[in-house]
Amino acid sequence: MSLEIFSTCPQSSDGDCETYAQRVADVARWSERAGCTGILVYSDNRLVDPWLASQIIIQSTTRLCPLVAIQPIYMHPYAVAKLVASLACLHRRRIYLNMVAGGFKNDLTALNDPTPHDKRYDRLIEYTLIIRERLTGSAPVSFDGDFYAVTNSKLTPALPPDLFPGIFVSGSSDAGLAAAKAISATAVKYPKAPDEEVAPDEGVGAGVRVGIIAREDGEEAWRIARERFPEDRRGQLTHQLAMKVSDSVWHGQLSDLADATASGDSPYWLVPFQNYKTMCPYLVGSYERVGDELARYLGVGYRSFILDIPPTAEELQHTQQAFQRAQHAVAR
Repeated sequence: MSLEIFSTCPQSSDGDCETYAQRVADVARWSERAGCTGILVYSDNRLVDPWLASQIIIQSTTRLCPLVAIQPIYMHPYAVAKLVASLACLHRRRIYLNMVAGGFKNDLTALNDPTPHDKRYDRLIEYTLIIRERLTGSAPVSFDGDFYAVTNSKLTPALPPDLFPGIFVSGSSDAGLAAAKAISATAVKYPKAPDEEVAPDEGVGAGVRVGIIAREDGEEAWRIARERFPEDRRGQLTHQLAMKVSDSVWHGQLSDLADATASGDSPYWLVPFQNYKTMCPYLVGSYERVGDELARYLGVGYRSFILDIPPTAEELQHTQQAFQRAQHAVAR
């Protein structure tokens, strides 16, 4: 079974600038050694430019592919195509693009972007189609849409076909899923517990964003999880405030799930999300238990997994053990 597993790059807002480049390089190397396909690089108003962070990732590894978060309000689609082609020319490295329709509300307001939620996905479709067309072949591209227009645009250097980018987009909302179909992207969502998930739409690649803490002994995994993500009243209040100003569908869905899964011994754990420590659910437990849960996601049809930021190289090795159990379970 072919899987794509991505780790996540550290954020420049967590720590100091003096050590950030080294932290990026370290996590990139850990991720490559653990067999990851690539690494997600965030993009928002608080963080260093994701393309500059991606350059560090590429120079620190031999095959790891940056999954760069692309926010349309930051740059023209031609600039994105130019960067993808330029990195391919300089490093023979494939880039993945994580197409972001929204973002933090205050970020959008600061850049004078009042576009409604669903309209942002309409804009994202046009944006991504221009990138796709510009990276395919050498003929000039013209496009005239509601949000963007280009006339006889040419791209040099041309992109080798085998390095065409993988494209991801949020599939948590109806608008996001429609966009994934329109741009031939992998629809990524923050999953429900595995036994509540349903098969993704036929013809659309599907992925999930989930953190994992797994050990041979399940009790040890839970001890580590609670130590890493303790209850935090200030974080809970920050989460509640974020909910009030967010129009994100996935944010609301996870908050509802957090209430529904607050009790019980399920490996599906949302305490880190509730305490504003991270933005994805976690699977916690033994290799076998977490592997069984991952196998359920595989059985439903998910083939791309984006993990949380790894705290150590060893954590990624433990996660790798859980995925191996999952693949063995599905193969049986």
